[in-house]
Amino acid sequence: MIDIFSDFLTGTVKGPGELPHEYLFITKDNKKTRIGEFVYYRAEVGDEKRQIIGTIKSRKLVRNLPDVFLSDPNTPPSLVSSLIGLDGDGCEIYEITVETIGYFSATLKDFVNPRIPPNPGDAIFLAASETLAQMLSPKQHSEVGSAHIGSLLTREAGEVPVVLSVKDVVSTHLAILASTGSGKSYTAGVLVEELMNQYNRAAVLIVDPHGEYHTMSSIMGNSQFFGNDDYRPDVKIFTPDKIKVRFSTLTEADVKYLLPEGTSDKMAHFLSQAFRKLTDSPMADRKLWGYHDLRDAVMEQKYGDESKKDGGNVSSIDGLLWRLDSRFDKKDGIFSDHEHIELKELFAPGRCTILQLSDIEQHEQQVIVGTLLRRVNKARMLTVREEAAPNTENHLPYPVFTLLEEAHRFAPAGASVVSTNILKQILSEGRKFGVGIGLITQRPGKLDQDVLSQCMTQIIMRIVNPIDQQTVAQSVEGAGRAMLAELPALTKGQAVISGVGINTPVMCRIRQRLTAHGGETFDAPSEWMRWHSSDSQDKREQENAPYLKPTSEKKTEKIGNIRI
Repeated sequence: MIDIFSDFLTGTVKGPGELPHEYLFITKDNKKTRIGEFVYYRAEVGDEKRQIIGTIKSRKLVRNLPDVFLSDPNTPPSLVSSLIGLDGDGCEIYEITVETIGYFSATLKDFVNPRIPPNPGDAIFLAASETLAQMLSPKQHSEVGSAHIGSLLTREAGEVPVVLSVKDVVSTHLAILASTGSGKSYTAGVLVEELMNQYNRAAVLIVDPHGEYHTMSSIMGNSQFFGNDDYRPDVKIFTPDKIKVRFSTLTEADVKYLLPEGTSDKMAHFLSQAFRKLTDSPMADRKLWGYHDLRDAVMEQKYGDESKKDGGNVSSIDGLLWRLDSRFDKKDGIFSDHEHIELKELFAPGRCTILQLSDIEQHEQQVIVGTLLRRVNKARMLTVREEAAPNTENHLPYPVFTLLEEAHRFAPAGASVVSTNILKQILSEGRKFGVGIGLITQRPGKLDQDVLSQCMTQIIMRIVNPIDQQTVAQSVEGAGRAMLAELPALTKGQAVISGVGINTPVMCRIRQRLTAHGGETFDAPSEWMRWHSSDSQDKREQENAPYLKPTSEKKTEKIGNIRI
């Protein structure tokens, strides 16, 4: 591919900008000097001539034809300018503000800001695409530990690949933020494809509240993901009926959280006493106790006869038991005395596991996620510290990554949810133990800000809501204000990517997925029209025929025009 940006002289330095790391340059070019584009000037750094890269932050028109020349739409401005002796294409002059990034150090594989400002009159060049491909991304496409997400938005599609460092994304956590319909789930699918490819072979779990990720199973039969050593990625889907949580893995807070509203302090006290009896007993170490053991421990505390007014607790105990039974005493419930999904079934290198929670009530979803994350975090801590024996439940000898779709459900702002605290713990400490988290949400304003601020790589797509925009600006580091100002103007599949997973913030065009997307919006008018098609009507008649067929013949008698 011919690089049309190679050493393209575009303007001349005017002087410093408002901030110390900014400068201004003047240009006539209105096509290539777009916000988010990369330019450079040359400066002596030590004994070398360096390209000092910067990104265009803003632009302002400083000379144009008078308004009266532009008032007649039938007279082209180029014609007017030529009549008064100006070059038809050179009437406009723009003042461009650039935010300096620095020169790229091949040794450090990162940018270094030498703090050498350009001099007025210095030439400004557009950075070559080949140069940017080496500088912007910490990894190259198909390199071990790489995730090819897309290409630089200000260049032609595929011209400058945007490739994230999987090591940094997983270890320091990820946030994908976007309004509905902007492509956040699609982008998450692209990332999972990269994680499951032969150059990563990651252990990934997707918590899927809407059943959008089932199409990822096509990875298993796609040769684009296969390795030369017979590597084949695996995809496991756990539907709601297959999800089980062992009751003894619940905390007292989990159980209390699941009880109906109206549980009194007295009931909570008796529940705490029962929990303490079970968890302090030798049986707890063997993890054999279940719901009915807890129920028996509650029952044992019942005393007195309220009819004799001796201060008994019968009504409180009975009320607590009713609340416990309504939640936990279910034949096909998700809580089991002995069963649960083993961690090595959920996580394995080269396996993507999808936990479908679509038919599970939201409070139970939060408890499932909180319990699971506690188990994972504990297993990784014990394994890293060599305190877990091989082939035991708490032995998990590889790093893991969990993607949480609709993350604001599991760590909502201003609400007390059982999954929030373990998320905060993992986000602050998980790096040491190889537990990575990815948060996906359409409402960053509804996500706990401590949780969001600890995601050190961000993929931010179109966001229109002012509260969400403000939340992103306050909580997300690494993305300049100029790029965040572009969020409402981004279209579907475009994103601002910033943080430790990329060398500098970039505006990215998300690449096309290799697998089908499962989160497409329904085309309601087409569905309605299809309902009335002759084929659809015939099919419905055939399906309903067995139910409309009379079971026995009955004679009818006609009276006038009425048949009875």
